Formats: sequence, C-alpha cells, structure tokens
Amino acid sequence: MKKTTIVILIVAVLLAGYVWSSYNKFVTLNESIDAQWKQVEVQYQRRFDLIPNLVSSVKGVTKQEQEVFGAVSEARTRYMNAQGTDDKVRAANQVEGQLAKVLAIFEAYPQLRSVETFQSLMAELAGTENRVSVERNRFNESVRTYNVVAKRFPSNLMARIFGFSEKPYFEAAQGSEAAPKVDFQN
Repeated sequence: MKKTTIVILIVAVLLAGYVWSSYNKFVTLNESIDAQWKQVEVQYQRRFDLIPNLVSSVKGVTKQEQEVFGAVSEARTRYMNAQGTDDKVRAANQVEGQLAKVLAIFEAYPQLRSVETFQSLMAELAGTENRVSVERNRFNESVRTYNVVAKRFPSNLMARIFGFSEKPYFEAAQGSEAAPKVDFQN
C-alpha cells in the first residue's frame, strides 16, 4: 500500500510539473510573439512618421500625384485607427500599396531626384522598409515556434486545456506581387 501511494504521488508530481512547465512555455512563447509584433509596429510608426514629410516635400507635383499622396495619408490614418493585429496588417498592406505608387512617381519625375529633402526621405523610407521586412520575418519566426509547440503532441493537449490556439502568420496582401499601375495621363 505504501509503495502504491508513493508511486501515485511521484506520478502526480511529475504530471503537475509537466502541466506547469507547458503552461509557462505557452505564456513565454505568446509574449515573444506580442513583443515581436511591437517591434513590427515600431518600424511601421517610423514609416508613418516619414509619410507626411515625404508628402510635403513634393507639394509642387500635378493633381494626379496629389491624389496618390492623399491616398497614402488616408491609408496611414486607417492604420493608426486599426484595432488588433489583423486589422493593422490589412491597413499596413494598404499603406504599402500606396507607397509603391509613390515610388512610381519618383521614377516618373527625374526632377524629384534632385530635391535633397525628397532624396533624404526616400533613403530613410527605403531603410525603414528593410527594417519592416526584418521585423516581419522575426515575427513570423516567433509565430512558427509557437505554432509548432501548440500542434505537437502532447503539448497540443495542454494548449487546448489552457486556451492557447494557433496564431496567424503575417502574410503579404493578395496582389502585392504585381507592380502597381500608375496612370499619369488622366
């Protein structure tokens, strides 16, 4: 009887230790994802801080281009008002689409290349875009690590018990692989 009680206690302690360890691992991985998303947002904020300066440095261009800059500003505002990671990803993708049009304007107007402020802002924006890409990759790596743990047996049982579900990856917007079409003739 005494041996059976000791074995049961050992099994109970081991099981409790596993449950405790699993829960803490999910909390740690979840926090890692949240922290990495904040890094993505820091780079987005840097990008969005550059946009008004970029727009004001090109005030002299034609009406069609002004519409593009207005659309960039609107997309920026949508991002700032977005709630939750998924909404922010969608809004950020809209900003990226509009920024691609800004780059097309830059290519279409060689005189902009001679404006020092514009050049400087475009260089900062390019650097920021690289940082955004790096942080998104790190975010997706954090999500991958979490999702692998959440799907593997037996930790998937612990994930279900404690309400930890699979996290979505950051994915590019549909159609983002195609170059934007900007028509300056209208």
